[in-house]
Amino acid sequence: MTGVRTIRWDRGTVLLEAVPDDEVPTEFVRDARVGGLWRGPASAYRGLVLGWHRAGVPFQDEARGWTTLGRPWHSERIPRDYQREALEAWRGGGRRGVVVLPTGAGKSLVAQLAIRDADRPTLVVAPTLDLVGQWYDGLRRAFGEPVGVVGGGVHEIEDLTVTTYDSAWGHGERLGDRFGLVVYDEVHHLPGPTYGASAGLLLAPFRLGLTATLERPDGAHQWLDELVGPVVYRRGITDLAGDFLAPYRTEVLRVTLSDADRAAYEDAVDTWRGFVASEGIRLGGQGGWQRFLQACARSTEGREAFRAWRRSRELVQAAPEKLRRVAELLQVHRDNRVLIFTHDNATAFAVSRTLLVPSITHHTDVKERRALLDAFSEGSLPVLATSRVLNEGVDVPAADVAIVMSGTATVREHVQRLGRILRPQEGKQAVLYELVVEDSLDERTSARRREHDAYREGSETEDDA
Repeated sequence: MTGVRTIRWDRGTVLLEAVPDDEVPTEFVRDARVGGLWRGPASAYRGLVLGWHRAGVPFQDEARGWTTLGRPWHSERIPRDYQREALEAWRGGGRRGVVVLPTGAGKSLVAQLAIRDADRPTLVVAPTLDLVGQWYDGLRRAFGEPVGVVGGGVHEIEDLTVTTYDSAWGHGERLGDRFGLVVYDEVHHLPGPTYGASAGLLLAPFRLGLTATLERPDGAHQWLDELVGPVVYRRGITDLAGDFLAPYRTEVLRVTLSDADRAAYEDAVDTWRGFVASEGIRLGGQGGWQRFLQACARSTEGREAFRAWRRSRELVQAAPEKLRRVAELLQVHRDNRVLIFTHDNATAFAVSRTLLVPSITHHTDVKERRALLDAFSEGSLPVLATSRVLNEGVDVPAADVAIVMSGTATVREHVQRLGRILRPQEGKQAVLYELVVEDSLDERTSARRREHDAYREGSETEDDA
């Protein structure tokens, strides 16, 4: 084979020319459409180029479309010791890897330090348009104009650009050669079939993942080693609380059902549990929930069992005693900023109607959501009810009390909700209340989602108080 090894960009992939067959990675294939050149994922760029550099092999790089960023960092924020440590750990990992820090610990500042350190055009990927807006504002303050946005009907590409995971997938074939660094905010979203594939469309040799809650129930977080790099730095809530995060406590408040609701609850549970037993399904096992849904769809009895399952959930999620206790807590914390978390929109709306507080759900449009969050920060609306849209990412530094009426059994969601109230402020003492119906599946759900160090320290039940 003659000629100089050459690597080229081609719509989310790279092409190799004059590369000996025994040097070609296994994920590459011959492509007759381009004269039989080897074609492989864009993400293979780093390994190939780094290997040639180390071996002193001459090559032509016709793939990357970037040089240096050349933007001064204007931020007045002073990095804390752990943020500097995180940067050093990431740099020591070859500028690849995941940093795990609690909500409120300043992950975005770590990203800014990484952008300055790498000095490469950077794509920041975030899960929601709310977070895209926050990153856009933060990057403008830190590095000045211009900052691009791709997503939400906007398509403006600059050397610093923010996009959503969906848009990174949809536009990866056109964006992938523009950036030397990609930052994944809430990186636990990345290891899914679609989003994970989008990482393969980017050349970016430097990669940084940020999250407060890395582990996924499906174990797919292990794929991040390949997509972004391994965990290079981790600090937890208990490591930083009181010094860099607000001190906090958590309380479990137990409530009861009325006699009528208790009877309805027991009847509903007996109905769906009987169906589960008759089908030989173990809901706690792997794939058990999917088998339950499939079985429910096949018969009248199954559909009745599913209705009973939903009814049992509704009775504990929006129990009248929970609403009464929320009203009491709002009186106790009338001088605080309170977030009320529910599992579903119906319960959030019930809280809103009963207690005359505004609510934010996924139905709330962007302008109304922004107005409500601004009023909450200013104090003119000190209480917000929400289903799950404020679990992650949205910056509400004024919040110091959280009331969890209902939620999933996942540790991630519960830690995210705690994180919403841990932004440090002078004199702040955060508290999270969890309302749990006695002698119900609510108790098992609560126990499972509290399996985290953040809930083992500084926690108490009503009986302890």
